[in-house]
Amino acid sequence: MESKKQILILINPISGTSNKDYLPEIIRQQIDTSVFDLSIRFTQRPNHAYQLAKEASDKGFYGVVAIGGDGTVNETASALCNTDTALGIIPNGSGNGLARHLNIPLSIPDALKIINDRNIGQYDYCTANRHPFFCTCGVGFDAQVSAKFAKNGKRGPLSYVKSALSEYLKYRSQSYKIITPDGIITEKAFIIACGNASQYGNNAYITPNADMQDGLIDVTVILPITPFDTAILGILLFSKHIDQDTNIISFRTPSLTIQRDKPGIMHLDGETLMMPETIEIECHHAGLKVFTPVKAQEKSNIFNTIESGFWDFVNSIRAELNV
Repeated sequence: MESKKQILILINPISGTSNKDYLPEIIRQQIDTSVFDLSIRFTQRPNHAYQLAKEASDKGFYGVVAIGGDGTVNETASALCNTDTALGIIPNGSGNGLARHLNIPLSIPDALKIINDRNIGQYDYCTANRHPFFCTCGVGFDAQVSAKFAKNGKRGPLSYVKSALSEYLKYRSQSYKIITPDGIITEKAFIIACGNASQYGNNAYITPNADMQDGLIDVTVILPITPFDTAILGILLFSKHIDQDTNIISFRTPSLTIQRDKPGIMHLDGETLMMPETIEIECHHAGLKVFTPVKAQEKSNIFNTIESGFWDFVNSIRAELNV
């Protein structure tokens, strides 16, 4: 008789906006315990998910499942790169960009059922100065907003919108040199976003054509923009057509170097950290195993995509306001 496969499930108690005490019961109801030997842990501090996931991987666990937002997923996945232990993603954060890209349901019970299917794919991950990221990283305005959002203490899309509006009024574009194997770009930029996956979260597609299995980083450089441009930019973000804007430079590359005048913050999967003047970004092909749906959801047309993304965002704000 085949022994049970060991699975560690990590719950971030402060991700998103809801209490998580009910989750262990839901997990035990949905996961097939005839196949899996479950361990459930709540994370207690920053980097705790990484530590627990690494311990599980070192012990040969079949999988480690992260229940939380993109920050929790980043911590967990960072410990599983280039190992035989697969990452499971149960989205329960503010944006859930990686889960959305991989067509993992936002319903916790439905997402848990994916683990039972044992459909595991090999996916790329990326690093910025050796710090792993799995969805997107960036410098410029989006990094400033991420930092402001973190300081607010409140999660959810409404808090993010407030942070964005506050930062937009005072933000000034910076000068950058972008070096790739194909050449050099020198520009003032509002945002430089590097995507392993396609979106920030909430169906805002900053690198809409990103493929997590092609060994390449999708780069979107947004040049300085006017207040009018921001309205157009918002529509293009939700329609997956930001790369068609005339204020955008977009390209694919296996690696790039970003040089700027002085050290500053950048975000990795929405979490900010200080980086030096020079940032080396690389794609590591097929370095991460991930539980994914057996059958991907069908892609909708442009109008359905805009409508779906917009109303997902609006409804998440409504839920936060309890209206």
